[in-house]
Amino acid sequence: MALEPLEKLVPLALSGQRLDQALAQMFPEYSRSRLKAWILKGSVTVDDREMRPRDAVSGGERIVVQPQAEVSVTSAPEPIALAIAYEDDDLLIVNKPAGLVVHPGTGNTRGTLMNGLLHHAPALEALPRAGIVHRLDKDTSGLLLVGKSLTAHTALVRALADRDISRHYLAVCCGVLTGGGKIDAPIGRHPVDRLRMSVQESGKPAITHFRVKERFRAHTYISVQLDTGRTHQIRVHFAHRRNPLLGDPVYGGRLAIPAGATEALIDCLRGFRRQALHATQLSFTHPVSGLPIEVEAPLPDDFARLIDVLRVDAAAVE
Repeated sequence: MALEPLEKLVPLALSGQRLDQALAQMFPEYSRSRLKAWILKGSVTVDDREMRPRDAVSGGERIVVQPQAEVSVTSAPEPIALAIAYEDDDLLIVNKPAGLVVHPGTGNTRGTLMNGLLHHAPALEALPRAGIVHRLDKDTSGLLLVGKSLTAHTALVRALADRDISRHYLAVCCGVLTGGGKIDAPIGRHPVDRLRMSVQESGKPAITHFRVKERFRAHTYISVQLDTGRTHQIRVHFAHRRNPLLGDPVYGGRLAIPAGATEALIDCLRGFRRQALHATQLSFTHPVSGLPIEVEAPLPDDFARLIDVLRVDAAAVE
């Protein structure tokens, strides 16, 4: 599917630069790798002739780019109910329930969020990962951002990398925290268990900010903000400081049940079989309109009930 061609003159200030480098500055709405691919496919002409990505421009040439919307996703569309928290022509934000896998993979080729997105907006098949900008773990609930056009998706991915998208989470961790703070600890693949992540010196930088919202007898309700977005970052960081998220099946420790707990609390804690983590807020600048966007998602029912039961237990012993 061809899109409208783009035409510009090469600024004299770019004289001597490689064609792919010059295009990346002239058309910042597209990634350099995508522009390079279009050059190699003959979708870019310079004064009506094709050039190689490494060929230098002189300045003043007429560049014509024919963007190509190609099928990037081969997953099958499925009519999966999606809770759309926000949508316009350029992007959408989904409030993902716990238990819904985001991307198809081994053992999860159907019934994923991506399958539902392709049914909701078929044009997403032309975008990398069906336009999904970031991911949430299967059992993490909350807001997930999707770009609906190549321009919007590229801009949002860049904004995420530049930390211009604010992501806030709510969580319940084990232990009673004395106050908020910052966790600055690099994260990498676990050296033995390749399905897990861990804090290690050779990992990628990872920074998590948190503040206490409410303390209970053996747990703490916290607000979390990410500076970086490493795989399992919040779960790994709090497990590293020996305050794993309540219910975390991978990084959690023994179930923390306070002395004298009621049957209601015991049943609630034992029955909460996912990490207590919810992506509650996204804030960013709209990639096309430039307007501020802020979307919030309330706690899902299981999480809200957990907080209520913990609060009742704490009040009973005051």
